[in-house]
Amino acid sequence: MGDRRAIIFDLDGVIVDTAKFHFLAWRKLANDLGFDFTKEQNEQLKGVSRVDSLKKILEWGDMELSEEEFQKQMALKNENYLSYVDGMDDGEILPGVKKVLDYLDENQVPYALGSASKNARPILKKIDLYHRFDAIVDGTDVSKAKPDPEVFLIAAEKLNVEPQQCVVFEDSVAGVQAANIGGMLSVGIGAKDVLHEADHVFTDFTEIELNFIDKLLNTEKK
Repeated sequence: MGDRRAIIFDLDGVIVDTAKFHFLAWRKLANDLGFDFTKEQNEQLKGVSRVDSLKKILEWGDMELSEEEFQKQMALKNENYLSYVDGMDDGEILPGVKKVLDYLDENQVPYALGSASKNARPILKKIDLYHRFDAIVDGTDVSKAKPDPEVFLIAAEKLNVEPQQCVVFEDSVAGVQAANIGGMLSVGIGAKDVLHEADHVFTDFTEIELNFIDKLLNTEKK
């Protein structure tokens, strides 16, 4: 392998699709508060922290809450989200992901998780991938949200590689920006028109050939 020695994966929308669970939990919160919440609005919350997500939703609903009620609603949302997560198994892993992880294992390429989610570890355990990651960095380990590259920089440090030696797979604009700011090669998973700042973009992992992974690990940053 070349100068790039490690891979960092986001979780939501990359390894699994928990966005649908976030949507259901946020919609229930909004409905309970007396207004609606759409899938289009949910798209705008990708890569956004729970606190900032609730702030946005309250703005859309033209509603203000006391600090105490704000904290209560955040906790309720997480409880509802976790009730959906509790039913997850390895069938929730997105198509094509295991093929890439198997290839990395076979070629002894270390890989980490770099996620804003504070539920990343229990989710990885539910889908039976927890033991496969060389390092895990989640929302409990960071103080700055993407597009700040903190989560990826910590992951690189845990993998004992330089940031410029990492390739990041991300599904959010903020995540792609974080990878770019951190000096890493960015691969967007999603729509090309949305993730155009990424070095490469694929709709999902089924579009990614294994020889492309090999090329990634031997490619200089643009």
